Amino acid sequence: MSIDNILLVIILIAVLSLLYALIQSITIIREEEGPDHMRAIANAIREGAKAFISREYRTAGIVAVILAIIIALALRSEGGPILAVGFIAGFLGSAVAGLIGMLVSIQANVRVANRARKSKDLISGLNYAFSLAFRGGSVTGFSVVGFALLLMSVFYYVLRNPVLMSGLMFGASLMSLFARVGGGIYTKGADVGADLVGKVGLGLPEDDPRNPAVIADNVGDNVGDTAGMAADLYETYVVTGISAMLLAYFLHLPEIYVILPLLIGALAIIAAFIALPFVRLGKSKYIMGALYKGLAATVIVAGVILGVLFYILKLPSGLLVSAILGYLLMALMVIVTEYYTSYKFGPTRTIAASSQSGAAITIINGLGYGLQASFIPAIGIIIAILLAYYASAGTLDLASGFSMGVFGIAIASAAMLSLAVMILSIDAFGPITDNAGGIAEMAQLPEDIRDEITDPLDAVGNTTKAVTKAYAIASAALASLVLFTAYLIAFESYIGDSTNLSTLLNEFLIYNPLVIVGLIIGAVLPFFFTSFLMRAVGKAADSIVQEVKRQVETIVGLLEGKAKPDYGRAVDIVTATALREFLVPGIIAIVTPLAVGFILGPIALAGVLFGVILSGFPLAIMMTTGGAAWDNAKKYIEQGNFGGKGSEAHKAAVVGDTVGDAVKDTAGPAINPLVKVVNTISILFLPAIISASLLMIH
Repeated sequence: MSIDNILLVIILIAVLSLLYALIQSITIIREEEGPDHMRAIANAIREGAKAFISREYRTAGIVAVILAIIIALALRSEGGPILAVGFIAGFLGSAVAGLIGMLVSIQANVRVANRARKSKDLISGLNYAFSLAFRGGSVTGFSVVGFALLLMSVFYYVLRNPVLMSGLMFGASLMSLFARVGGGIYTKGADVGADLVGKVGLGLPEDDPRNPAVIADNVGDNVGDTAGMAADLYETYVVTGISAMLLAYFLHLPEIYVILPLLIGALAIIAAFIALPFVRLGKSKYIMGALYKGLAATVIVAGVILGVLFYILKLPSGLLVSAILGYLLMALMVIVTEYYTSYKFGPTRTIAASSQSGAAITIINGLGYGLQASFIPAIGIIIAILLAYYASAGTLDLASGFSMGVFGIAIASAAMLSLAVMILSIDAFGPITDNAGGIAEMAQLPEDIRDEITDPLDAVGNTTKAVTKAYAIASAALASLVLFTAYLIAFESYIGDSTNLSTLLNEFLIYNPLVIVGLIIGAVLPFFFTSFLMRAVGKAADSIVQEVKRQVETIVGLLEGKAKPDYGRAVDIVTATALREFLVPGIIAIVTPLAVGFILGPIALAGVLFGVILSGFPLAIMMTTGGAAWDNAKKYIEQGNFGGKGSEAHKAAVVGDTVGDAVKDTAGPAINPLVKVVNTISILFLPAIISASLLMIH
């Protein structure tokens, strides 16, 4: 089969993925929303989410247009106009991915709650609500991955040059950064503020309708956890695929190798289709197990199909081994994350128990486990890199096996990311069930429905979000290493022979002062970047706390349930704060690599790229895992352990949870797009940096 025909098959599979998402969307919308009071709550959440997204996208769009003009003019001799078009396409693609995820979530949430409400018994109610929530999540998974694969395949089919697709990477990364930062500030500013003043200050339950910040909190689940994660995995998928294609292109490998990442992605979509029937609750009602069955089935089927494909196309078995290593690395991330964040295991239970001694010890233990949690994933990535290199090259000797070795690492990364179709389906399940639980509480549905259906779904949703964040971080780390290699090879191709590694090693020496300076700048960048996000969440949360206190003092009968809070005011406050704070971190991510590149040169910039990867990966793992452990420790206490809700242990755990919210849902996840923005903009502007740098060392 010709390359053109293979690309057409890939495009067809991507279209089928989008068609599935469309059909599921229609069936979900046809479900009943429930009585008027439930619809009113859902409409308030929808209006808040749409208002924030539209304003966020408008602001980010202005930045994108300015950058597109700069790209078109600054890179005229390198195909600037085409790169600018790709940049806008990648930017819009990431925006659409986030929008799709959010729109599905705000439609499915109330329908899941209503399914639970109107079921004949609790068992069937749990089954129906679970099925509907996962179907809603699958719309996000299949639409985001289908759209990303379609965009990459069409661009390559038309251009036949991955270098001209580097704008696509940067556009996707930039929009993902804005979505993660803006959505993260909003969702955790609202969540932390609502929890502090509601649970700790006023003693109100979670999602209590008397809390003026409760709607803002539920809006945040959609604009942060859904839109942010959808945009994040979309851009990671695009960046991983194109970076692997760039490597094959610069290393002068056959064209089938160039499109192999696209082919692996298409096969994973087929595997996910086959695995969908496995996602069902058994008699044990083990919700997480039902989701894991679907993921395991996807991995097994994808591995079998991939093996058949490699046999038919007569591709090297070493590359197949590399792809399998990518699948195994994903499984490792799932296992490690669940161990450190689920209250079924020791770390989270230890944090919960320590809450009996006060909030300080809760914080200390959470930090300790978060720091520890970065070790095993790092070892896993190390082993995957070494084995993928050796399996593909047949040796660890850099001089003789460089081309196939580094491409094997790229294939491991592409295979790991190909599973995003099912991972994202599982992740989007979380915000839907979280919102469904909030609507059930605010609508005051019967307690047994909340205890037996919506609360268990919500608890599992918290774990799925933690697992997906860890998966996204590990895949981003692997993808960024591929990008770093692509940067070095691209640098060599512009000034010499891209297959001659000795020249690269002569330039990128650890005792070169420019490399050392770059490494330090790159290592400190994630810390400096996340400092703005943490402070922004603090500002947003403080604004919410003050507003809730004001309403409690001025609205007569609010706490007695005789008067309705002004939900819209809290939504407006946190929206304004998030939009005011999200641009500066984005500008830092854009300006830093360009400043280093144009002032200190491409070798110093290589140090920045390597440094940001080395510090960003463990910092992100520490933040997301530790934060999720704090969150689930609180949930474990709320199940009646160590005094239950309202106890001193619970109050201490809430403090840990609120600190964890800022690190696990805002700062930690935003490091992913930061690392990739720094890498993609460096590759995009590398020709201009080489010709204009002031201190380039030959």
